[in-house]
Amino acid sequence: MTDLREDPYPDVYIGGGFSDPAGTPTAGPGSGRRGPGRRGGRILSAAVVATGLALVCHSFVPDGPGNLGSLLETALPWTGLTVPVLLLAALFRRSVPAVIAALLLGAVWSALFASLFLGGRGDAEPNLTVVTHNVNAANPDPGATARTLLAADPDLVALEEITDDALPAYRKVLDRRLTHSVRIGTVALWSRYPITESRRVTIDPGWSRSLRALVRGPKGPLAVYVVHLPSVRVGASGFATARRDDALTALVRVLDHEQQKKVLLLGDLNGTTTDRRLAPLTSRLTPVKDKAGTGFGFSWPAAFPLARIDHILTRGILPTDAWTLPATGSDHRPIAAGLRA
Repeated sequence: MTDLREDPYPDVYIGGGFSDPAGTPTAGPGSGRRGPGRRGGRILSAAVVATGLALVCHSFVPDGPGNLGSLLETALPWTGLTVPVLLLAALFRRSVPAVIAALLLGAVWSALFASLFLGGRGDAEPNLTVVTHNVNAANPDPGATARTLLAADPDLVALEEITDDALPAYRKVLDRRLTHSVRIGTVALWSRYPITESRRVTIDPGWSRSLRALVRGPKGPLAVYVVHLPSVRVGASGFATARRDDALTALVRVLDHEQQKKVLLLGDLNGTTTDRRLAPLTSRLTPVKDKAGTGFGFSWPAAFPLARIDHILTRGILPTDAWTLPATGSDHRPIAAGLRA
């Protein structure tokens, strides 16, 4: 006979959990995961959307104190690293919306920046090869650095951070094949073609690290600028760019008065072409890497390049190719370009 004092509703096993018919099912293996999974998918989707907004709407981020907008744009190409991470996380979570969002993010990034990494090549054949390199004032082996640059068989070589002590070592190597040269302050230019004029370009009072030379090129005169803009720093106060930006503004004023149709600018600009502060310059001259780059293209720091702050820009000259040369004793990597001048 049944004891009436017993529980009339004993626990019943129902496909994955124990349930009390008179109450709420108790948790069993596999139960309760859908809620957190959905939350994880929403978090991933939000991360993808935030990254996408940074890519598409970066120009709306104000500089304000610390130049945060400029700093964001300097690092913008590296947002591509988030795409595979977010995609794998979305696949692990089995979140279809997050997977779709990550794939769309990858498409947006590719449209904006894939050319910086994959590059391309122009259709025209070059008649001028140029190299620029911040050789580092503390370079332990200037002769070896010069030989690395000559391996590209250049017609023009622009160097920044030339010191009095190192100059003879560079001359000993470069003068053999590039018989025309000019050095002003800490910048110098070697040329296979005659240099008919040269002068200092004063864009940063107190410093002498910019010059203009008139070169008799393969098809007429070229105005060649060798430029080393002031350094920038990231610190507690943010992205310190004021001195570089002032020098850049002065450089743009000089370029606006340049009468030569063919203009070539080589040097260390301490900024990337994605940085809004370089827009006044890149609206007047064309960065060769954007038109005919080959390979990764970043130049600093040499051990593991994170940004392309060394540049070759042109006006009235067609870029046909652009590439990065092997590392030297400098903290920058040299860059080169083929041009149709």
